[in-house]
Amino acid sequence: MELFDWFVQTCRDNPSIPIFLTIGVGFWIGSLKYKGFSLGVVTSVLLVGVLVGQMDITIPGPIKNVFFLLFLFAIGYSVGPQFFRALRGDGIKQVLFAVVLCMLCLFVTWGVAKVMGYNVGEAAGLFSGAQTISAVIGVGTDTVGTLGVSAAQKKAWIDIIPVAYAVCYVFGTIGSAYILANLGPLMLGGIKKVKADTAALEKEMNESSLTSDPAYIIANRPVAFRAYSVTADFFDSPQTVVRIEEHLKSEGKRLFIERVRSGGNIIDPKPDLLISKGDEIVLSGRREYIVEDESWIGPEVNDAELLDFPAEQIPVMITKKTVAGLTVDQLRAQKYMYGVSIKSIDRGGVGVPVFAKTKLMAGDILTLVGLSSEVNTAAPKLGYVDRPKNSSDLVLVGLGIVIGCLVGVLSIHAGNIPISLSTSGGTLIAGLVFGWLRSKHPTFGRIPKEALWLMNNLGLNMFIAVIGITSGPSFISGIKEVGFDLFLAGIVCTSLPLMLGVIIGHKIFKFRPAINLGCCAGGRTTTAALGAVQESLGSTLPAMGYTVTYAVGNTLLILMGVAIVLMTV
Repeated sequence: MELFDWFVQTCRDNPSIPIFLTIGVGFWIGSLKYKGFSLGVVTSVLLVGVLVGQMDITIPGPIKNVFFLLFLFAIGYSVGPQFFRALRGDGIKQVLFAVVLCMLCLFVTWGVAKVMGYNVGEAAGLFSGAQTISAVIGVGTDTVGTLGVSAAQKKAWIDIIPVAYAVCYVFGTIGSAYILANLGPLMLGGIKKVKADTAALEKEMNESSLTSDPAYIIANRPVAFRAYSVTADFFDSPQTVVRIEEHLKSEGKRLFIERVRSGGNIIDPKPDLLISKGDEIVLSGRREYIVEDESWIGPEVNDAELLDFPAEQIPVMITKKTVAGLTVDQLRAQKYMYGVSIKSIDRGGVGVPVFAKTKLMAGDILTLVGLSSEVNTAAPKLGYVDRPKNSSDLVLVGLGIVIGCLVGVLSIHAGNIPISLSTSGGTLIAGLVFGWLRSKHPTFGRIPKEALWLMNNLGLNMFIAVIGITSGPSFISGIKEVGFDLFLAGIVCTSLPLMLGVIIGHKIFKFRPAINLGCCAGGRTTTAALGAVQESLGSTLPAMGYTVTYAVGNTLLILMGVAIVLMTV
């Protein structure tokens, strides 16, 4: 008992200890799964924080707000390029849908809160949990702090927000995935019909107006370099490199001859170089086409010297206006893409299928694979070579958050109610703007993906940990206060907007089923639902509807944390 008392007192004297204890144990519990079910990291950190908070620990200073602002800036920075370009590009239809879906989420939650008689804190927590937008805990807390009510009233409302969030979040996550992966296809004609339409759409997007080449149109296929001995009858008479590659193309294989061993000498191929029986050649291209049938060349050989050459894989951010707006097929047709494979497309952290008709956007990061000379010839034509680096531009991060906070604290008054973005809303907007500017001018403001992950996850969960610890003493009484009714209210607020969204996407926006479900997952910013939909349909196609709507939904739902507070005062 003395040891426990010593530990409790040590935690009270050193608040950093319980915070990191909450982070460590919360992340561990959040990683656990049982039959596919997981609490998730944020909810786990909150609940562990509540448990740790029973030690009655006071955490001084603005630590939680500092980390929350870091999280919001990272979110804005990540989705900024897609957000602004979608507003004036071909994605405007998906933008409008995301706005409609977010408005449904807001007004359904507000209506339920009014009917149930919930106070400001309960409404904000209901919205945050049911729509699985954890950042609203912070945005709602900031907004409550600006209201012209007593300090005691503010504290009561702020303390109940994480309680209501925890009650509603579990169904918000599980329910969203179930609705979109299972009920969604039923609402669109049944899973068989939706799968058939998805397969048909994939086929349409694979059709090329420029070439019959089917290579590089399936997402994330590995690119290979293989060596073969030339023994087939096709080479009874010597064939030029260009003739061989044209023959491969006519067979539906976009493959390139990268190296030749002839007469014991290793040669870099030229279009008119003759290949004869007894030579060895290295082919590059999509793996399944290289190994599909060796009879037209000869057996594969393990020639270490022949395969010892500088192949390179580099990420390139699309910034050139001549490339943004092209389809994958049109890009492949460019002369500078000879010998270069597109391994993957990353759009705002989400992998986009590399279909022939996938339209490229500025800010997309393409992973190019090929010989070093070929890749480095193509890359500057596309944009900025975003080579991995360890350092982050903390000047941008620091000053960006300052600017966002200063804009956020500006307010106007509607009657006696001050209305402002708050420091959190202003920081989110600053992140959006600076993320977009970086995609336009990529030589400044680089934040590596790994650093963004840390800012995002540690920033939010450090904030949530402090919320859990400080609200711990009142959490149990809060659960008793909100009751089981709030859980049922959360089910309504999660389900109704999504089901209406599926219907609106189908009837009004005329989205194809796979795109429709992806748009619903993105507009509600539920990555778990995207994974469930893709697994249900057996296709990565829903990601085509996810990226733009996610950028819009993530921004609007966070800002709606301000609105839900002001609407229920």
